[in-house]
Amino acid sequence: MRCSLLLVPALSASAWAAPAFPKVTAALAPNVQAISDYFNLLASKVQENRRAGVAPICDLSKLSLPAEAEALGQPAPGLYLKHVAIGRGTQNYTCDLSNSTAVPQANGAVATLYNASCVTSAFPDVGAMLTRASLHFDVADNAALQRLAPADLPVSGIHYFTDGTTPFFGLDTAQWKLGEGNFGKNASTTAPLTAAKGKKGEAAVPWLRLTAKGSANTGGLQEVYRVETVGGSPPATCKGLPASFEIQYSTQYWFYASS
Repeated sequence: MRCSLLLVPALSASAWAAPAFPKVTAALAPNVQAISDYFNLLASKVQENRRAGVAPICDLSKLSLPAEAEALGQPAPGLYLKHVAIGRGTQNYTCDLSNSTAVPQANGAVATLYNASCVTSAFPDVGAMLTRASLHFDVADNAALQRLAPADLPVSGIHYFTDGTTPFFGLDTAQWKLGEGNFGKNASTTAPLTAAKGKKGEAAVPWLRLTAKGSANTGGLQEVYRVETVGGSPPATCKGLPASFEIQYSTQYWFYASS
């Protein structure tokens, strides 16, 4: 199908002609390189498509996981790629303040999911660059106003943990009904050495493969891959940290479903 989402921003020649560069504030200035790289790559794709005289096609069936995800294994036979989302939120941690040698312990995550299916299927490299750039933009507290900068992607779901080991993904919104459910970790691999760091230099959290937990998932959702991670890792020790804290992160979530 033709891509009709507001992607980067909107896959139309007029919108691509002059993408709006964000206002550079003092907080944003140190991260201009990631944002600049995104817009430069976007501009090159605009020119390529103009020369070719074709519109980008939104076709997830032709999209393959990044090569660096090989260690996670391939999706189970019979599954198809249903949705790609950019997750923007926080990895959460706790510290035992009574222990002077304590290290941060993972305590789930919370993220808003944004529909990146078309931009990633049309231009995987732009999707990856957008994931990096998006970390450097704050997300609006008002859900009705949430669009993922700098590409103006719409919300497609939410992500949080129902307990210490069970991530939940909800992809049912007013605009899309894609399913929801609980998952468990199946495989993990260290993020590539080239993975982008977080706002304060935090390392990228590992790439993951998650599989359905229980039988209550809807929309046929069976597996989720977390790839293209940016930031999210905690410091090596709890020195100087509070009992609980958050680290900003962004990533791509690839959702596979049964027919």
